[in-house]
Amino acid sequence: MELQPESDAQPAIRPTQVIFHSIAAPWTPRRTYEYWRDSTNLESHFGVGYDGSIAQYIGTETRADSNMHANRRSDGTGAVSVESASDLHHTDPWTPAQVTALIRIGVWMHQHHGIPLRICRSAADPGFGIHRMFAAWSDGGTECPGDARADQFRSVVFPGIVAAAGGKPVPNPKPQPNPGGGAVVIDGKKYGPGASGDHITAMGRALVRAGCSRYKVGPGPEWTSADTESFRVWQQKLGDYPEACDGIPGPLQLRRLLREFGDARTHTVARGETLTAIARRYGTTWQTLAKINGLANPNVIVPGQTLKLP
Repeated sequence: MELQPESDAQPAIRPTQVIFHSIAAPWTPRRTYEYWRDSTNLESHFGVGYDGSIAQYIGTETRADSNMHANRRSDGTGAVSVESASDLHHTDPWTPAQVTALIRIGVWMHQHHGIPLRICRSAADPGFGIHRMFAAWSDGGTECPGDARADQFRSVVFPGIVAAAGGKPVPNPKPQPNPGGGAVVIDGKKYGPGASGDHITAMGRALVRAGCSRYKVGPGPEWTSADTESFRVWQQKLGDYPEACDGIPGPLQLRRLLREFGDARTHTVARGETLTAIARRYGTTWQTLAKINGLANPNVIVPGQTLKLP
């Protein structure tokens, strides 16, 4: 349902964020389209109905008007916005069908545009967010979406995007943290107080590379309180809900850390990815990736191909 002339007249963006909204109206995607088509009100890229139906109004590499200063920045980056039907006061939760639709859009944005699988840590930080998170995304602040959907974003929608992007089932929306902060066993190896071994050193080195270090010495093979505090920073960096940031690794948290920052880092190319997008995701350049992978033509990478990372 392309909105014209906006879809052709607005400037291009390089999408680095996805921001979820509620439209404060119980409208279908068609009704939302008609409203924006016939008025001067701010438009979004996508609309999602109560039944999970999805419409797209603006191309994802074109600016839309719903995210204030996140729409387009001086460096050409911008945010893709997703409106969703709601009651008139932003108070109702997303329906199960809407949650599924939001996850589908999030996974597509990750696979097609390389949006990193993390919750935005600042107004300009690449990742996923909701409109109310930063004043810069609105005119000084907003209640959109309401409390129920804000909770769903952290407990259901964002974890669902991460799980679905990895080809895994959507996790329990209320996973239980390790209440005692004790050791856990992941892939046959112990992590937490009392753990020791080369795998603890490897984890610590990855935390240092990820910018999460709380080490004064080391890291070393014996688990210390510095390992706990450093891993807690990694959990917070992922945007995990506060009660789960206990400093004790969860399987998905640890595997992502080692995949992105471990001693032997690799990336498996997904459909639609470019070398430039992959390089940006890991904080390097396409020239570096092309060199270490011996790519004669950096424009030719294929889904399923494994790339070495610096």
